[in-house]
Amino acid sequence: MSGEFLGTFTNSVNKLKWITIPAVFKKKLDPQIEQTVIITLGPNTDIAIYPLDNWKDKIEKLKNGTDRDKRLLANLRTFASSEQKIEANGRIKIGSELLEIANIKDKVIVKGSGNYISVWSPENYEQFRQKRLEEHRELFNSLDYQ
Repeated sequence: MSGEFLGTFTNSVNKLKWITIPAVFKKKLDPQIEQTVIITLGPNTDIAIYPLDNWKDKIEKLKNGTDRDKRLLANLRTFASSEQKIEANGRIKIGSELLEIANIKDKVIVKGSGNYISVWSPENYEQFRQKRLEEHRELFNSLDYQ
């Protein structure tokens, strides 16, 4: 199974719609999947890149889940790319449809999101981050960290 993805990196999108996956994330991929990923719609105006093993695990859970899970499965499949390999230099091509949905133009934020990698426009990521920060400050205090 591929490892947990954590961290945030800024990168660019080239004219051919390629982005670079950080080396630290590539190292987390299970060698058995040979750098193969599925790219689909993310949960928050972002793009989700699942390592193939994590994708298969997610799909199995959704198939056997509630009606809501099955609707999510249908949506993930609707926007999913075919299997892709991350190139040796870390580059991967993102489809125009997903780039448009996520409002990504020339810069991206590549963020570890647990069992998948999320790709954001800098503007959408900043809005998401601010909202999460406000929620965090309302819910938790220093005692929660003890």
